[in-house]
Amino acid sequence: MMNDESAMPDPLAEARRWSPILARYRQPSGWRSAFEIAVTVVPFVILWAATAIAVVHGHWWGLILTVPAAGFLVRMFMLQHDCGHGALFARRKLNDWIGRAIGVLTLTPYDYWRRSHAVHHATAGNLDHRGVGDITTLTLGEYRALSRWGRARYWLYRNPVVMFGFGPAWVFICQHRLPVGYMRSGVTPWISTLATNLGIALPAIGLIWLMGLVPFLLVQLPITLMAATAGVWLFYVQHQFEETHWSKDNDWNFHGAALHGSSHYDLPGVLHWFTGNIGIHHVHHLASTVPFYRLPQVLRDHPELRDIGRITFMDSLRCVKLVLWDETAGRLISFREARQAIATG
Repeated sequence: MMNDESAMPDPLAEARRWSPILARYRQPSGWRSAFEIAVTVVPFVILWAATAIAVVHGHWWGLILTVPAAGFLVRMFMLQHDCGHGALFARRKLNDWIGRAIGVLTLTPYDYWRRSHAVHHATAGNLDHRGVGDITTLTLGEYRALSRWGRARYWLYRNPVVMFGFGPAWVFICQHRLPVGYMRSGVTPWISTLATNLGIALPAIGLIWLMGLVPFLLVQLPITLMAATAGVWLFYVQHQFEETHWSKDNDWNFHGAALHGSSHYDLPGVLHWFTGNIGIHHVHHLASTVPFYRLPQVLRDHPELRDIGRITFMDSLRCVKLVLWDETAGRLISFREARQAIATG
Protein backbone atom coordinates (compact mmCIF):
# COMPACT_ATOMS: atom_id res chain seq x y z
CA MET A 1 0.00 0.00 0.00
CA MET A 2 1.39 3.44 -1.01
CA ASN A 3 2.14 5.75 1.92
CA ASP A 4 1.09 9.42 1.97
CA GLU A 5 4.59 10.73 1.24
CA SER A 6 5.01 8.67 -1.94
CA ALA A 7 1.56 9.71 -3.09
CA MET A 8 2.45 13.41 -3.06
CA PRO A 9 3.06 14.91 -6.51
CA ASP A 10 6.62 15.63 -7.60
CA PRO A 11 6.95 19.46 -7.87
CA LEU A 12 9.48 19.16 -10.69
CA ALA A 13 7.31 16.77 -12.69
CA GLU A 14 4.37 19.08 -12.04
CA ALA A 15 6.30 22.04 -13.43
CA ARG A 16 7.56 20.13 -16.48
CA ARG A 17 4.11 18.96 -17.50
CA TRP A 18 3.10 22.53 -18.34
CA SER A 19 5.51 22.90 -21.29
CA PRO A 20 3.44 20.93 -23.83
CA ILE A 21 0.23 22.48 -22.49
CA LEU A 22 1.48 26.06 -22.85
CA ALA A 23 2.86 25.34 -26.33
CA ARG A 24 -0.74 25.55 -27.60
CA TYR A 25 -0.83 29.29 -26.81
CA ARG A 26 2.39 30.31 -28.54
CA GLN A 27 1.11 31.26 -32.00
CA PRO A 28 0.83 35.06 -32.28
CA SER A 29 -1.88 36.86 -34.22
CA GLY A 30 -0.33 39.46 -36.52
CA TRP A 31 -3.49 41.56 -36.60
CA ARG A 32 -3.92 41.45 -32.83
CA SER A 33 -0.29 42.38 -32.25
CA ALA A 34 -0.52 45.30 -34.70
CA PHE A 35 -3.68 46.48 -32.91
CA GLU A 36 -1.96 46.31 -29.51
CA ILE A 37 0.91 48.42 -30.84
CA ALA A 38 -1.51 51.00 -32.29
CA VAL A 39 -3.60 51.37 -29.11
CA THR A 40 -0.40 51.88 -27.12
CA VAL A 41 1.79 54.11 -29.30
CA VAL A 42 -0.92 56.42 -30.67
CA PRO A 43 -2.38 57.41 -27.25
CA PHE A 44 1.16 57.93 -25.93
CA VAL A 45 2.02 60.32 -28.76
CA ILE A 46 -1.29 62.19 -28.32
CA LEU A 47 -0.80 62.53 -24.56
CA TRP A 48 2.82 63.67 -24.98
CA ALA A 49 1.81 66.28 -27.56
CA ALA A 50 -1.14 67.49 -25.48
CA THR A 51 1.09 67.86 -22.42
CA ALA A 52 3.69 69.74 -24.44
CA ILE A 53 1.14 72.15 -25.91
CA ALA A 54 -0.33 72.81 -22.46
CA VAL A 55 3.10 73.45 -20.89
CA VAL A 56 4.29 75.72 -23.72
CA HIS A 57 1.16 77.85 -23.26
CA GLY A 58 1.60 78.03 -19.49
CA HIS A 59 -1.20 75.59 -18.59
CA TRP A 60 0.70 73.67 -15.91
CA TRP A 61 -2.31 71.50 -15.13
CA GLY A 62 -1.43 69.71 -18.36
CA LEU A 63 1.39 67.96 -16.51
CA ILE A 64 -1.22 65.62 -15.02
CA LEU A 65 -1.28 63.98 -18.45
CA THR A 66 2.23 62.69 -17.82
CA VAL A 67 0.71 60.06 -15.50
CA PRO A 68 -1.32 58.17 -18.17
CA ALA A 69 1.49 58.84 -20.67
CA ALA A 70 3.88 57.01 -18.32
CA GLY A 71 1.40 54.15 -18.18
CA PHE A 72 1.44 53.85 -21.96
CA LEU A 73 5.25 54.01 -21.93
CA VAL A 74 5.30 51.06 -19.51
CA ARG A 75 3.04 49.18 -21.90
CA MET A 76 5.37 50.03 -24.78
CA PHE A 77 8.22 48.45 -22.87
CA MET A 78 6.12 45.30 -22.51
CA LEU A 79 5.58 45.26 -26.27
CA GLN A 80 9.33 45.58 -26.75
CA HIS A 81 9.75 42.80 -24.20
CA ASP A 82 7.50 40.48 -26.21
CA CYS A 83 9.45 41.35 -29.37
CA GLY A 84 12.61 40.29 -27.56
CA HIS A 85 11.10 36.87 -26.94
CA GLY A 86 9.90 36.57 -30.56
CA ALA A 87 6.35 36.48 -29.22
CA LEU A 88 4.63 39.45 -30.88
CA PHE A 89 4.94 38.37 -34.52
CA ALA A 90 5.75 35.09 -36.24
CA ARG A 91 8.71 36.60 -38.13
CA ARG A 92 11.84 37.13 -36.07
CA LYS A 93 13.04 40.12 -38.11
CA LEU A 94 9.71 41.89 -37.73
CA ASN A 95 9.90 41.42 -33.96
CA ASP A 96 13.45 42.77 -33.94
CA TRP A 97 12.84 45.91 -35.98
CA ILE A 98 9.70 46.82 -34.09
CA GLY A 99 11.54 46.18 -30.82
CA ARG A 100 14.38 48.48 -31.95
CA ALA A 101 11.94 51.24 -32.91
CA ILE A 102 10.09 51.02 -29.59
CA GLY A 103 13.45 51.01 -27.81
CA VAL A 104 13.97 54.61 -28.92
CA LEU A 105 10.85 55.63 -26.99
CA THR A 106 11.63 53.47 -23.94
CA LEU A 107 15.32 54.57 -23.93
CA THR A 108 16.25 50.88 -24.03
CA PRO A 109 18.67 49.57 -26.69
CA TYR A 110 16.81 46.52 -27.90
CA ASP A 111 19.57 44.08 -28.95
CA TYR A 112 21.70 44.88 -25.91
CA TRP A 113 18.74 44.51 -23.55
CA ARG A 114 17.51 41.31 -25.25
CA ARG A 115 20.88 39.65 -24.67
CA SER A 116 20.95 40.31 -20.92
CA HIS A 117 17.26 39.46 -20.57
CA ALA A 118 17.83 36.09 -22.25
CA VAL A 119 20.47 35.35 -19.60
CA HIS A 120 17.96 36.29 -16.91
CA HIS A 121 15.43 33.80 -18.27
CA ALA A 122 18.04 31.06 -18.56
CA THR A 123 19.34 31.50 -15.01
CA ALA A 124 16.49 32.96 -12.90
CA GLY A 125 16.58 31.51 -9.40
CA ASN A 126 20.06 29.99 -9.85
CA LEU A 127 22.36 31.08 -7.02
CA ASP A 128 25.45 30.15 -9.05
CA HIS A 129 24.53 32.37 -11.99
CA ARG A 130 23.37 35.68 -10.55
CA GLY A 131 24.19 39.20 -11.66
CA VAL A 132 23.04 39.46 -15.29
CA GLY A 133 19.69 41.05 -16.03
CA ASP A 134 18.36 40.72 -12.49
CA ILE A 135 18.22 42.41 -9.08
CA THR A 136 21.43 41.72 -7.18
CA THR A 137 20.54 39.42 -4.28
CA LEU A 138 23.11 38.14 -1.80
CA THR A 139 22.80 35.08 0.39
CA LEU A 140 22.93 35.48 4.18
CA GLY A 141 26.34 33.78 4.17
CA GLU A 142 27.72 36.20 1.57
CA TYR A 143 26.34 39.17 3.49
CA ARG A 144 27.83 37.86 6.73
CA ALA A 145 31.26 37.64 5.07
CA LEU A 146 31.21 41.27 3.92
CA SER A 147 33.09 44.05 5.65
CA ARG A 148 31.13 46.77 7.41
CA TRP A 149 31.56 48.97 4.34
CA GLY A 150 30.42 46.14 2.06
CA ARG A 151 27.26 45.64 4.13
CA ALA A 152 26.59 49.39 4.06
CA ARG A 153 26.88 49.45 0.27
CA TYR A 154 24.48 46.52 -0.10
CA TRP A 155 22.06 48.15 2.36
CA LEU A 156 22.20 51.34 0.29
CA TYR A 157 21.63 49.41 -2.96
CA ARG A 158 18.57 47.66 -1.51
CA ASN A 159 17.19 50.81 0.12
CA PRO A 160 13.76 51.58 -1.46
CA VAL A 161 14.78 55.20 -2.21
CA VAL A 162 17.70 53.93 -4.30
CA MET A 163 16.03 50.82 -5.69
CA PHE A 164 12.85 52.56 -6.87
CA GLY A 165 14.01 56.18 -7.04
CA PHE A 166 17.57 56.86 -8.15
CA GLY A 167 18.10 53.35 -9.51
CA PRO A 168 15.50 53.38 -12.31
CA ALA A 169 16.59 56.87 -13.39
CA TRP A 170 20.22 55.73 -13.54
CA VAL A 171 19.45 52.57 -15.51
CA PHE A 172 17.18 54.05 -18.18
CA ILE A 173 18.74 57.51 -18.57
CA CYS A 174 22.44 56.76 -18.00
CA GLN A 175 23.35 53.07 -17.96
CA HIS A 176 21.50 52.20 -21.18
CA ARG A 177 23.61 54.73 -23.10
CA LEU A 178 26.53 52.27 -23.09
CA PRO A 179 26.60 48.44 -23.33
CA VAL A 180 27.47 48.02 -19.66
CA GLY A 181 28.45 44.41 -18.99
CA TYR A 182 29.05 43.72 -22.70
CA MET A 183 31.79 46.24 -23.49
CA ARG A 184 34.05 43.48 -24.84
CA SER A 185 31.36 41.26 -26.36
CA GLY A 186 31.67 42.30 -29.99
CA VAL A 187 30.14 45.10 -32.00
CA THR A 188 26.44 44.21 -31.65
CA PRO A 189 25.93 45.66 -28.13
CA TRP A 190 27.76 48.83 -29.20
CA ILE A 191 25.74 49.21 -32.40
CA SER A 192 22.54 48.63 -30.42
CA THR A 193 23.28 51.27 -27.78
CA LEU A 194 24.80 53.89 -30.09
CA ALA A 195 22.07 53.52 -32.74
CA THR A 196 19.41 53.84 -30.04
CA ASN A 197 21.18 56.91 -28.67
CA LEU A 198 21.12 58.48 -32.13
CA GLY A 199 17.43 57.56 -32.51
CA ILE A 200 16.73 59.29 -29.19
CA ALA A 201 18.88 62.36 -29.91
CA LEU A 202 17.41 63.33 -33.28
CA PRO A 203 13.73 63.75 -32.23
CA ALA A 204 14.83 65.20 -28.88
CA ILE A 205 16.88 67.90 -30.60
CA GLY A 206 13.98 68.67 -32.91
CA LEU A 207 11.50 68.94 -30.04
CA ILE A 208 13.87 71.09 -27.99
CA TRP A 209 14.26 73.43 -30.98
CA LEU A 210 10.46 73.68 -31.31
CA MET A 211 9.46 74.07 -27.65
CA GLY A 212 12.62 74.86 -25.69
CA LEU A 213 14.76 72.80 -23.35
CA VAL A 214 12.89 73.46 -20.11
CA PRO A 215 9.38 72.65 -21.46
CA PHE A 216 10.80 69.51 -23.11
CA LEU A 217 12.33 68.31 -19.84
CA LEU A 218 9.15 69.18 -17.90
CA VAL A 219 7.23 66.80 -20.17
CA GLN A 220 9.76 64.06 -20.82
CA LEU A 221 11.41 63.62 -17.44
CA PRO A 222 8.26 62.88 -15.37
CA ILE A 223 7.06 60.38 -17.97
CA THR A 224 10.44 58.64 -18.11
CA LEU A 225 10.96 58.56 -14.35
CA MET A 226 7.46 57.29 -13.51
CA ALA A 227 7.62 54.60 -16.20
CA ALA A 228 11.14 53.56 -15.17
CA THR A 229 10.14 53.26 -11.52
CA ALA A 230 7.05 51.22 -12.41
CA GLY A 231 9.14 48.94 -14.62
CA VAL A 232 11.75 48.28 -11.93
CA TRP A 233 9.01 47.72 -9.36
CA LEU A 234 7.33 45.12 -11.57
CA PHE A 235 10.61 43.34 -12.22
CA TYR A 236 11.40 43.39 -8.50
CA VAL A 237 8.18 41.84 -7.19
CA GLN A 238 8.15 39.19 -9.90
CA HIS A 239 11.11 37.44 -8.28
CA GLN A 240 11.53 39.00 -4.82
CA PHE A 241 8.52 37.63 -2.97
CA GLU A 242 8.00 35.39 0.05
CA GLU A 243 7.32 32.13 -1.79
CA THR A 244 10.06 32.52 -4.37
CA HIS A 245 12.61 29.76 -4.92
CA TRP A 246 16.39 29.94 -5.33
CA SER A 247 18.85 27.06 -5.49
CA LYS A 248 22.36 26.15 -6.60
CA ASP A 249 23.33 24.47 -9.85
CA ASN A 250 22.94 20.90 -8.60
CA ASP A 251 19.39 21.48 -7.40
CA TRP A 252 18.32 24.12 -9.95
CA ASN A 253 15.90 23.26 -12.73
CA PHE A 254 14.50 25.62 -15.36
CA HIS A 255 10.86 24.48 -15.08
CA GLY A 256 10.78 24.44 -11.29
CA ALA A 257 12.50 27.84 -11.05
CA ALA A 258 10.09 29.31 -13.61
CA LEU A 259 6.92 28.06 -11.96
CA HIS A 260 7.89 28.54 -8.32
CA GLY A 261 10.51 31.30 -8.56
CA SER A 262 8.30 33.76 -10.43
CA SER A 263 5.20 35.40 -8.99
CA HIS A 264 1.64 35.77 -10.19
CA TYR A 265 1.20 39.47 -9.47
CA ASP A 266 -2.59 39.64 -9.35
CA LEU A 267 -3.31 43.27 -10.20
CA PRO A 268 -6.61 45.02 -11.01
CA GLY A 269 -7.66 44.65 -14.65
CA VAL A 270 -6.65 48.13 -15.78
CA LEU A 271 -3.15 47.66 -14.36
CA HIS A 272 -2.86 44.27 -16.04
CA TRP A 273 -3.64 46.06 -19.31
CA PHE A 274 -1.05 48.80 -18.83
CA THR A 275 1.59 46.28 -17.74
CA GLY A 276 0.95 43.89 -20.62
CA ASN A 277 -0.10 41.07 -18.27
CA ILE A 278 3.52 40.75 -17.16
CA GLY A 279 2.22 39.99 -13.67
CA ILE A 280 1.36 36.50 -14.92
CA HIS A 281 5.07 36.00 -14.67
CA HIS A 282 5.26 32.34 -13.70
CA VAL A 283 3.50 31.41 -16.94
CA HIS A 284 5.69 33.81 -18.90
CA HIS A 285 8.86 32.20 -17.54
CA LEU A 286 7.57 28.73 -18.35
CA ALA A 287 6.73 29.73 -21.93
CA SER A 288 8.24 33.09 -22.85
CA THR A 289 7.04 32.93 -26.46
CA VAL A 290 3.37 33.06 -25.47
CA PRO A 291 2.12 36.53 -26.56
CA PHE A 292 1.21 38.75 -23.62
CA TYR A 293 -2.43 39.00 -24.71
CA ARG A 294 -2.82 35.21 -24.43
CA LEU A 295 -1.57 34.94 -20.84
CA PRO A 296 -5.02 35.68 -19.29
CA GLN A 297 -6.48 32.93 -21.47
CA VAL A 298 -3.97 30.49 -19.97
CA LEU A 299 -5.27 31.31 -16.48
CA ARG A 300 -8.90 31.02 -17.62
CA ASP A 301 -8.26 27.62 -19.18
CA HIS A 302 -6.09 26.38 -16.31
CA PRO A 303 -7.31 28.02 -13.07
CA GLU A 304 -4.98 25.81 -11.00
CA LEU A 305 -2.17 28.19 -12.07
CA ARG A 306 -3.87 31.18 -10.44
CA ASP A 307 -2.77 30.43 -6.87
CA ILE A 308 0.84 29.46 -7.61
CA GLY A 309 3.06 32.29 -6.37
CA ARG A 310 0.07 34.64 -6.21
CA ILE A 311 0.62 38.02 -4.58
CA THR A 312 -1.72 41.00 -4.45
CA PHE A 313 -0.70 44.65 -4.55
CA MET A 314 -0.79 44.83 -0.74
CA ASP A 315 1.30 41.66 -0.53
CA SER A 316 3.85 43.20 -2.87
CA LEU A 317 4.43 46.18 -0.55
CA ARG A 318 5.72 43.77 2.09
CA CYS A 319 8.23 42.34 -0.38
CA VAL A 320 10.38 45.46 -0.18
CA LYS A 321 11.93 44.28 3.09
CA LEU A 322 13.05 40.94 1.60
CA VAL A 323 16.69 41.48 0.72
CA LEU A 324 18.77 38.35 1.44
CA TRP A 325 18.43 34.66 0.63
CA ASP A 326 18.73 32.44 3.69
CA GLU A 327 19.96 29.12 2.27
CA THR A 328 19.25 27.28 5.51
CA ALA A 329 15.65 28.46 5.79
CA GLY A 330 15.14 28.43 2.02
CA ARG A 331 13.52 31.87 1.90
CA LEU A 332 14.19 35.58 1.53
CA ILE A 333 14.72 37.49 4.77
CA SER A 334 14.96 41.11 5.89
CA PHE A 335 18.00 43.01 7.18
CA ARG A 336 16.50 42.79 10.66
CA GLU A 337 16.28 39.00 10.45
CA ALA A 338 19.83 38.95 9.10
CA ARG A 339 21.14 40.94 12.07
CA GLN A 340 19.40 38.55 14.44
CA ALA A 341 20.85 35.52 12.63
CA ILE A 342 24.37 37.01 12.65
CA ALA A 343 24.09 37.94 16.36
CA THR A 344 23.06 34.41 17.34
CA GLY A 345 25.28 32.64 14.83
